[in-house]
Amino acid sequence: MASAEPVPAYGRRTVSDVAGVIVLGVCATWSLITASVHGGRPEGVLLAVLAVAAGYASGRMCGSFLPVAAPAAGALAGLGLAIAAPNTAPGPQVISPLGQTGSTAALLTLSAGAACCAAWAARPLALRLGLRLLAAGIGVASAFLGSTAGCVACAGVLLCSLAADRMRRGPGLAGLAAAAGLVTGATWAVAENVLPNGLTSSLEGQLTQQRVQLWRDALDLAHREPGLGVGPGRFAELSPTITQSPTTDGKPYSAPFQQAAEQGLVGVVLLAAVFGWILYALWRTPRQTPVALTAGAALTALAAIAAVGNALSFPTVTAGAGLLAGLATARPLAEGPDVPGR
Repeated sequence: MASAEPVPAYGRRTVSDVAGVIVLGVCATWSLITASVHGGRPEGVLLAVLAVAAGYASGRMCGSFLPVAAPAAGALAGLGLAIAAPNTAPGPQVISPLGQTGSTAALLTLSAGAACCAAWAARPLALRLGLRLLAAGIGVASAFLGSTAGCVACAGVLLCSLAADRMRRGPGLAGLAAAAGLVTGATWAVAENVLPNGLTSSLEGQLTQQRVQLWRDALDLAHREPGLGVGPGRFAELSPTITQSPTTDGKPYSAPFQQAAEQGLVGVVLLAAVFGWILYALWRTPRQTPVALTAGAALTALAAIAAVGNALSFPTVTAGAGLLAGLATARPLAEGPDVPGR
């Protein structure tokens, strides 16, 4: 009977893997459909899908053989990329705080999540402590790089990771999904100007008025073409704000709004489906619950950054997200059967 116990874990991973293939395949197909209708450029979407898939597959393989070393190396690599290119986005300072530094904040957040995952996978207490200090150091590095968002996100990931062993997996992941939905809903409320005037003015001051205007342009395009959108890569051609401010890089600085404008409501649903698939894969993973919740916290922080910035426009970020998800869903070869329900 003991030899039959690993089968349920294998079945759970098979279901989540099939779901991922379907979701990513539909995302790629839909981008081609919308591009063919409106003459858009689907290359960016296709590259993002490829980066997520490649990162996920690499994480699954590396995490199986090196459950501690692989995420630790990923954390150091992400930190190195952020330090080497702290301003990776080709845009002006007016888009700050999350436009030009959005990719840096995302890389640092994913790095902190990988370090915390490595800490939970480590057995020696000294190594576990050292990896958590690495995660804390990444947060400090965020402050030195001028990424306030990255610093806050890294601190949040570290705190969530420390509390992860006291939480159940299902409610924890449900809470993370609700948090991502809350941030997205807040951006929509700001763009639609449905909040009280004082609160809207305060948020616009933090986000910059130009960013909010780009969001409103994206919503106008989504209302014009709710089904198919205006086509991938065409936001810059049709946004009045970008036309009047050619110094911007042609992005609406929000992944949900970009999907709504360029690929319609179906595009928004598909973006949510990708995030939902990752949370589902973390729920079904044979890894320990703290590893799943830590990765979920980092990816939720990335979703929040992407809701108000253009982080997902960079293949390094999308590949890093897939890599972290793959590392957190890989079964280390040295581990025994999964103990479900934690």
